[in-house]
Amino acid sequence: MSLSTLDYSIIIVFFAIILAIGIVVSKKSGKDTSEYFLSGRNMPWWLLGFSMVATTFSTDTPNLVADLVRTNGVSGNWVWWAFLLTGLLTVFVYAKLWRKSNVTTDMEFYELRYGGKPAEFLRGFRAVYLGVIFNVLAMAGVTLAAIKIGQVMLGLSPMVTVGVAGTITVLFSAIGGFRGVVYTDFVLFFVAIIGSVGAAYYLVNLPEIGGVTNLIAHENVVGKLSLLPDFSDTEALIGILIIPLAVQWWSSWYPGSEPGGGGYIAQRMLAAKNENHAIGATFFFNIMHYALRPWPWILVALASLVLYPDIASIKEAFPNIEESKLGEDLAYSAMLTKLPSGLLGLVMASLGAAYMSTISTHLNWGSSYIVNDFYKQQVNKSATERELVNVGRLSTLLLMVISTFIALMLTNAAQLFDIILMFGAGTGLIFILRWFWWRINAWSEISAMFSSGFISIILAFTSLGNILFDTKNISGDIVEGLMPAWAKFPIIVLITTIIWVVVTFITQPETKQTLNSFYKQTQPGGPGWKKVVAQAKTDGNSIIDKKEKWSVPSGIIAMLLGCILVYGCLFATGNWIYGNYSLAIGLTITVIVSGFLLVKVWNKMKDNVL
Repeated sequence: MSLSTLDYSIIIVFFAIILAIGIVVSKKSGKDTSEYFLSGRNMPWWLLGFSMVATTFSTDTPNLVADLVRTNGVSGNWVWWAFLLTGLLTVFVYAKLWRKSNVTTDMEFYELRYGGKPAEFLRGFRAVYLGVIFNVLAMAGVTLAAIKIGQVMLGLSPMVTVGVAGTITVLFSAIGGFRGVVYTDFVLFFVAIIGSVGAAYYLVNLPEIGGVTNLIAHENVVGKLSLLPDFSDTEALIGILIIPLAVQWWSSWYPGSEPGGGGYIAQRMLAAKNENHAIGATFFFNIMHYALRPWPWILVALASLVLYPDIASIKEAFPNIEESKLGEDLAYSAMLTKLPSGLLGLVMASLGAAYMSTISTHLNWGSSYIVNDFYKQQVNKSATERELVNVGRLSTLLLMVISTFIALMLTNAAQLFDIILMFGAGTGLIFILRWFWWRINAWSEISAMFSSGFISIILAFTSLGNILFDTKNISGDIVEGLMPAWAKFPIIVLITTIIWVVVTFITQPETKQTLNSFYKQTQPGGPGWKKVVAQAKTDGNSIIDKKEKWSVPSGIIAMLLGCILVYGCLFATGNWIYGNYSLAIGLTITVIVSGFLLVKVWNKMKDNVL
């Protein structure tokens, strides 16, 4: 496939605008680390919200959705739709706590919440663990998708793809800092959304497919349409729906969906003007991310089943694809080759936008950990602001290089998604409870982090995992183990949870000074802090802000209403598309009612009435 002059013109203009934004803001961003990593903590909710959405567009997400839809149907997306629960918990409970903490990174939180050498170790080690290891894995998935797009759509080698796209992204990320990332995200969002919607509309209406009505009636598609798994298929029901909703959302750490907030979502909340702007940004993100944006990708994935019903048909159509990169996720890129001139250029620019937005965010976020939580704390505590900014720019480059090498070794998006989920299994409950239970200490988190990683490695990469759980062999046949495959995740969660709870009670709690300081700063409230508050009062310390009222019960109500609203939007949109108008109308009314109730609860929360 070749691009026309019009396509190249659209792509060149787009990249020129992005680089120009990075250059314009570079002087202000390089002034100090607060500007470079948080843009002076003065960002409005709408700009941060668009940035969050643009960041999670990423080139690997449509590939992952294609893989899930082709393998398990539309309902296969519950493996990530379930994260809405933790997303809305962050919106209505944790967003204001993060903003009140006033830390520069969520790693700095560790020395606010915990004390002594364990807290110092946890901050430094987790900065490297998340900022480097987990971060480069996430970036590798995005880069892998870019490689596949380059191979299928342009016939480019992996090295050429990552060389061009990576160089441009790392350049504007390094010079523009967080401000450059957020400003460009605003532009990238609109390019990405127009490209994805335009591609879906055109591809669904190809003569071979014949529009939505013919698509959903096609024999290859009709069994893939349900938004819920087949309840008569126990294996699918448990693995696709029950485990994600019952266990996964609160127990596993995943970039962008961290229980209790964290990562680059926390970075944006910390950069907000105030608590209300932090809440507004994260709520806007969750609506767009879960309710509306998936449908263009889902439609393209369903359409791909008509033109490329299996991997063999993809291989036949694109014989030059490397065997190691061949998978169901390749169907999305394969479909895009059908686009006409002009729209093709716009879609290529949108894919470039998705890639650059996600990678630039991960680069700036990971670099902030390396600079603030490792270099400044462990290497050179007296480093000047200019030196720290320079270290940030150098680490940005190194993160890009490492993630590129990993991407060249991967096969598909779902493969990486599963690895990241397992390595974070069992740690999520700590991230939720550490704000509201005084007894959790640094050793709780250290033990959870190491045990989760260790158990995951054993079960995922040794023969023991194959003995215990069902697996698939090279030909795709099931090799039976002692337990079904879906049991692996909850078992990791259970063992990890038992370990960190035991460690919590056999180690010393944090000092009164540390606990009092944390409570006074963030005002978490709740029964989990009664002992600390009572002790402080006995000691004559005033740590309660009497103007603050405990808003967690109201926050949970808002979270539940928010779930009804967002899932209602998701289901309503799907049923409007499918032509199930009676159900779509009922769901739309439900969305309106839940939205009205949510606004009332939210307004009372802001006024501290509840």
